[in-house]
Amino acid sequence: MASFRRLLPLCSPLTSTTFLRYRSCNASLSEKVKGELELREEEQVLEANNSVSVDEIAEIRLEFHEAKKSFLNIPKVLKDMPKMNPEGIYVNKNLRLDNIQVYGFDYDYTLVHYSANLQSLIYNLAKEHLVNELRYPDSCLGFKYDHTFPIRGLYYDKSKGCLLKLDFFGSIEPDGCYFGRHKLSRKKIEEIYGTRHIGRDQARGLVGLMDFFCFSEACLIADIVQHFVDAKLDFDAGYVYQDVNRAIQHVHRSGLVHRGILSDPQKYLVKNGELLRLLRMLREEGKKLFLLTNSPFYFVDGGMRFMLEDSLGTQDSWRELFDVVIAKANKPEFYTSEHPFRCYDIEKDNLAFSKVDAFHPDKVYYHGCLKTFLQITKWNGPEVIYFGDHLFSDLRGPSKAGWRTAAIVQELENEIRIQNEDSYRFEQAKFHIIQELLGKLHATVSISWRNEAYKSLLWELNEERQKSRCTMKGMFNKSFGATFLTDTGQESAFAYNIHQYADVYTSKPENFLFYPPEAWLHVPYDVKIMPHHVKFLYHFSDRIDMVGFEILNPDRTGQIQA
Repeated sequence: MASFRRLLPLCSPLTSTTFLRYRSCNASLSEKVKGELELREEEQVLEANNSVSVDEIAEIRLEFHEAKKSFLNIPKVLKDMPKMNPEGIYVNKNLRLDNIQVYGFDYDYTLVHYSANLQSLIYNLAKEHLVNELRYPDSCLGFKYDHTFPIRGLYYDKSKGCLLKLDFFGSIEPDGCYFGRHKLSRKKIEEIYGTRHIGRDQARGLVGLMDFFCFSEACLIADIVQHFVDAKLDFDAGYVYQDVNRAIQHVHRSGLVHRGILSDPQKYLVKNGELLRLLRMLREEGKKLFLLTNSPFYFVDGGMRFMLEDSLGTQDSWRELFDVVIAKANKPEFYTSEHPFRCYDIEKDNLAFSKVDAFHPDKVYYHGCLKTFLQITKWNGPEVIYFGDHLFSDLRGPSKAGWRTAAIVQELENEIRIQNEDSYRFEQAKFHIIQELLGKLHATVSISWRNEAYKSLLWELNEERQKSRCTMKGMFNKSFGATFLTDTGQESAFAYNIHQYADVYTSKPENFLFYPPEAWLHVPYDVKIMPHHVKFLYHFSDRIDMVGFEILNPDRTGQIQA
């Protein structure tokens, strides 16, 4: 444009017509030159960007190469790291034990723990009910319980028939979605659900399998779905859940499973002398104790006698340890209903008709409701703590009523032990290093310049990350991984529910023996979500020579092992 301006003074005088034609031509040439200049500038910018992207990819690849060398040094670093206590008490909400005057307990999987044989018993009784009473195919009798398949905290989709593991934010775990016993691929999950995230409308069709008795239920549901698929039979996924759940409920309410356990207590019950120590210690500290269970009294009595027979005197009764014993409480309705209490006659095995307006230590009570319980005992909510294993039946009601809550999660002990192992921490460190490199790769490389070098590095990083994920998952459960964690080390939906309804959680009530009755249990100031998870920070320098670890919660009293 400037060159045309310099030529104008040298031209001879122009007529108006000629000048207009010249101006038009000049404008056309000007736009063309301008476009060529802009194109050249864009090409130069793109070339520069490409050069930068290539350099960035090369730099990240170098970091990946150095990181793989540093993996050899990780085990040395791990030796100096503290370990979480498998028998620790972990805190979601601050709790002062000196303010707790009343301790309440559920029975199943809280006061009493069962062997792995119980799940097979429930599974077998339920499948027989399905065949004999609900007319399921006789071939179902050939099913066998697979203890390696289910974990606690799964969800069953009654509309689509899928068994799901969800993360803390309600998204489907990519490797935790099964239709029957067949694991679905990510592509299949997206075809069924459209996205990994479960929305509110879809969530209404999900059923949470949250207690220890749900292991057999989850396995039986998956086996039946798979049987129908293999036999090419049409079925409704909702009906399968209803029938299996009805069968599971039947074996409990009919007493089949109770009689089966008591017929061979050595096979199904785990003796526990530490339980008596805990109960006696609480009594000596002047605490009030009550037992609140859905199980019938004869079953509780038989189990408690067996568990404590080696440590309780022949003239003593386990009932003397409790101020109130309530059986067949019908939780969770107990917390919201207005059902009256009935006094249970142990000798005659029947219920009295007289009104219950006081609780006596030598009596046993059935049914009832929270409203009447509080009216009779005058025990205020914040001074009561209730221990239970079922998040919804045991803990959600007390939590809303103002009681303090303690979740008993038996598998917590084993999961912490695995997380304490150097082999797990090694894979966890590798995973997070590669995750950081992947984030850096995505953030620094322009979409328009994701060339072969980028694709090659992306594939290698994803491949290495997937290996670590599979290794960590396999250390817990081959199908669904850990109960509290997803495959990426983030918290699961089960962890979310623990966080919501449990003030504290631990593997068994006896762990409270390790803490003085006046202890203050507090939430660590730097905890992200679940306090029993050790968090790591990995620091990269310009060149990685060593992996840096930072422990975020090493100072929990009673929770760290040297």
